[in-house]
Amino acid sequence: MRNIIALVLVSFITFSCSSDKKMGNMIITGQIKGLKKGTLYLQKMKDTVIVSVDSLQLLGDDRFTLTDNVDSPVMYYLTFDGNTQPKKIMFFGEKGNITIDDNVENFGVNPTITGSLNQAIMTNFNEIDNQFKSKRLDFIAKELEARSKNDTIKVDSLAKAFNQLIRRRFLFATNFAVSNSDSEVAPYIALTELYDANLYLLDTINNSLSEKVKNSDYGKRLNKFVNEIKEAEKKKDE
Repeated sequence: MRNIIALVLVSFITFSCSSDKKMGNMIITGQIKGLKKGTLYLQKMKDTVIVSVDSLQLLGDDRFTLTDNVDSPVMYYLTFDGNTQPKKIMFFGEKGNITIDDNVENFGVNPTITGSLNQAIMTNFNEIDNQFKSKRLDFIAKELEARSKNDTIKVDSLAKAFNQLIRRRFLFATNFAVSNSDSEVAPYIALTELYDANLYLLDTINNSLSEKVKNSDYGKRLNKFVNEIKEAEKKKDE
């Protein structure tokens, strides 16, 4: 009887703590099928460090609720540790309710994410960009084979074709960002996928951003990045 009372008391305390949890303006709910034991973390980048903003210990229940306050949409990470190696799901967090469903065996490979408009746009970008990445891997494999055979003509030919592929990818990313200039995805793509592109492409994206996006976290970072490049180029010309 004493054990039963103790168990009920623990359950009541756990329920009370969960109920008293203060929810932010972004609420992440979902299910990670097969994840029966481990800690689930909601993380984001702060300055240059990834920090945890919420966490939940799962013991027998694979459903979860995590939360944070979002000032402007930014990339978040859903990670867990337990009996497996750390894995993660990257997604655009924003105000509102977001649902993430996945399974523990292929965690992060193909999660279902709904409720985030920015994430839907990012997914569209990744679907096409992954094709460029796949072709790039093919080029690398062919180049290694050509080099192993000392086929310099093939190596030169592949190098030219590879450079053309990179230019097409840069143009695709730029056009995609400009076409979605009212989304925080646009400056994010510029900062993460076009950081080594020429200034003209970066400046084109920066100038296309809506006022809302310009004032967002990624919008401000992109503007600072572009201005730093311009200043550096001015100093070279002096």
